[in-house]
Amino acid sequence: MKRRDFINKAGMVAGGALVAPSVVQAKAKFRWKMVTAWPKNFPGLGSGANLLAKMINEMSGGRIKVKVYGANEMVPAFEVFDAVSKGTAQMGHSGAYYWKGKSAATQFFSAVPFGLTAQEMNAWLYYGGGMELWRELYAPFNLIPAAAGNSGVQMAGWFNREIKSVADLQGLKMRIPGLGGEVLRRAGGTTVNMPGGELFTSLQSGAIDATEWVGPYNDLAFGFHKVAKFYYYPGWHEPGSTMEAMINKHAFNELSDDLQSIVMAACKAVNMDMISDYTARNNQALDALVNKHGVKLMPLPDDVLRKLKQLSEEVVLEVAKNDPMAQKIYDSFHQFRTQVTRWSALSEQSFLRARALV
Repeated sequence: MKRRDFINKAGMVAGGALVAPSVVQAKAKFRWKMVTAWPKNFPGLGSGANLLAKMINEMSGGRIKVKVYGANEMVPAFEVFDAVSKGTAQMGHSGAYYWKGKSAATQFFSAVPFGLTAQEMNAWLYYGGGMELWRELYAPFNLIPAAAGNSGVQMAGWFNREIKSVADLQGLKMRIPGLGGEVLRRAGGTTVNMPGGELFTSLQSGAIDATEWVGPYNDLAFGFHKVAKFYYYPGWHEPGSTMEAMINKHAFNELSDDLQSIVMAACKAVNMDMISDYTARNNQALDALVNKHGVKLMPLPDDVLRKLKQLSEEVVLEVAKNDPMAQKIYDSFHQFRTQVTRWSALSEQSFLRARALV
């Protein structure tokens, strides 16, 4: 009987049963909800979330089915963190700086004013210890974070008044989140945080004087050029904005090892894809804004940037000093930025200067 059992098993393998394990796993499907902070199918951000779901679905062979919900379809944009933490949804896609009310240290994993570019941010996260610190920060909230997109250097934003000096920031009502918002407040402005879907009407009605969002690709889609006069650069407040995927820890632990690897690999692939998408689309959209719609493209004056940089250093240091975990993250971030700045100056900056020579 033992020999017969052995022969039967051997025959199954020879007959193609090598795929049997995957067939068995395919029956154990996981149906996940992904809530996002973005309008449904919004270019870049929303489409990045859609791509992440699609890759997980396909790479898992259908063993994980992820359904994406735009902001307000299941929960409001600023309730994504709580929804995933509690298990209402198994996954979320957003920006970590929205959760500074949970911990001020979350802001280091989205965008730090005058901080890291997209390429530098990925280097810190993947090879500089950043990802380990991010997981440590989110662990008490029952969450596992992953980088899942980057918009690159953003624009300074849309303004209904010209910015000629630091004095022009006084009393400015601007939508700007995260650390950048606190910097603007100290420069004399009034900061407002609201989801993307409310920005156009708020700018149009005069409820705000200015707004930053992302860059030409997304700003053209929202139509900000119809309600604001001046488009300023550079995006000092968001030099390499990382988008996050957050995963409910219990839901993640229910997955087999290979499915866990698939989810994390999909996040990493989308992280690369989004910055490529933005790099390709931003220049096309900027051309349309300037040459088709007559947008006034203007640089922020150097004295304004110097003041904002000074205030940025003060704000970031205070965030670090007020919380042990934030200090731990800041130390890692600051050390990496100091080191990578030297290499970036020798490589990227010097090459870009050389390329611009006439």
